[in-house]
Amino acid sequence: MPKVLYLDCSTGISGDMTLAALIDLGVDPLKLRAGIESLGLPGVELQISEVIKGGFRATYVNVEHPEQHAHRHYSDIVTLLENASELTDSQRELAKRIFRAVAEAESRVHGSTLEEIHFHEVGAIDSIVDIVGAAIGFDLLGVDEVVCSPIPPGRGQIRIDHGICTVPAPGTAELLKGIPLVDVPIDAELTTPTGAAIVKTLVDRFGPLPSMTIDRVSYGAGTMTFPLRANVLRMFLGTATTSPQQEEVVLLETNLDDVSGEVLGYVKQQLLQAGALDAYTVPIQMKKDRPAVVLSVLASPAKADALEEIIFRETETLGVRRHLLRRSVRARSAHTVVTPFGPVLGKVAWSPTQPPTFSPEFEACAELARSVGRTLREIYRAAEAAFTQQQPECQPEPPVSSHEESTADHHGHSHDHDHHGHSHDHDHDSHSHDHDGHSHDHDHDGHSHDH
Repeated sequence: MPKVLYLDCSTGISGDMTLAALIDLGVDPLKLRAGIESLGLPGVELQISEVIKGGFRATYVNVEHPEQHAHRHYSDIVTLLENASELTDSQRELAKRIFRAVAEAESRVHGSTLEEIHFHEVGAIDSIVDIVGAAIGFDLLGVDEVVCSPIPPGRGQIRIDHGICTVPAPGTAELLKGIPLVDVPIDAELTTPTGAAIVKTLVDRFGPLPSMTIDRVSYGAGTMTFPLRANVLRMFLGTATTSPQQEEVVLLETNLDDVSGEVLGYVKQQLLQAGALDAYTVPIQMKKDRPAVVLSVLASPAKADALEEIIFRETETLGVRRHLLRRSVRARSAHTVVTPFGPVLGKVAWSPTQPPTFSPEFEACAELARSVGRTLREIYRAAEAAFTQQQPECQPEPPVSSHEESTADHHGHSHDHDHHGHSHDHDHDSHSHDHDGHSHDHDHDGHSHDH
């Protein structure tokens, strides 16, 4: 089963909290110190201690270092990493990716280039240590997937090198593009540039705690203390409980009684081209016996928001229902059989308990039927017979995730809609879910990157 790491950022995320949580999770401090010392930064010492935050035990990390005055360019950071003899190639490259994310964000904010930009807070020694330590820690964990909760940026104003600005700071805001945020009513910088860069680089997807068996839970303490919340970053390490034959999908639905058939057809094509796994309509009767249809769209969680936007834009509906479902799928792979009339492309599907089956692609069969002057049914039968004869020599290739299938899959083939037994509540109300303000206390003791 895949190894999963979940980041619970209920009070935001910073570099020091990440490093502390990794140590609390079991990452060897000796290996972290060896990698950090090989950077050649004089007078740097990693101090690790246990503290109580909001009544909970947590690990706290503090980077002791002499006062510094010079800002570093991206090239200076790369040189430090290249000369760090104790870093593995994968750790070095991961650290570079995190620093590059910061450099690209800063260059966009300041209208500069990657080569010209110089780091401010993230170029400070403690942030360098946090990022390199995080790269080492994540590499040592060797997880298959990193999942993260929505990120609270915080509220209020902070002072940075360019003066006073509103949270999130410009560089942090740039890094948080495309990442789901949640509002927490605390006037403090809850997510720092370093924390945002780590999330931007390492997280595979965002959402609630995934289906998993938890092996270890860790707590990384922030510097600040809040009266109503434990200022900690929590990490869950475990194994996914969803089998390779199961996956999560989102079902989007809306009731439409004022949309023409032409518009419905156009919308479905737009949805499929945008990556929907399937899009279909079912006739219903609404209030006052008005004839209508339910437009249903199956999508991967990552594409649900974009597809929902298409539904709102093209149909002008007042609400879209959203359901998170788990479906079982057969592994499948593209495969071509050779018939007496010519080659036919199709898909091989199989499961551990069933023999492989072959489904010819409609377009491939139709094109061959037209070219050789045979009926479509003859070509289908020939393709299925060819697979039966060739199947013992045919070893299916690795499974193709249904999320990666081309839209050609949707032409003339049946799709599992996962809606059997699912009750449709046909109202137009969109359900807003409030992330009720978990206040996050991140003490600012003069450093915008510590919380």
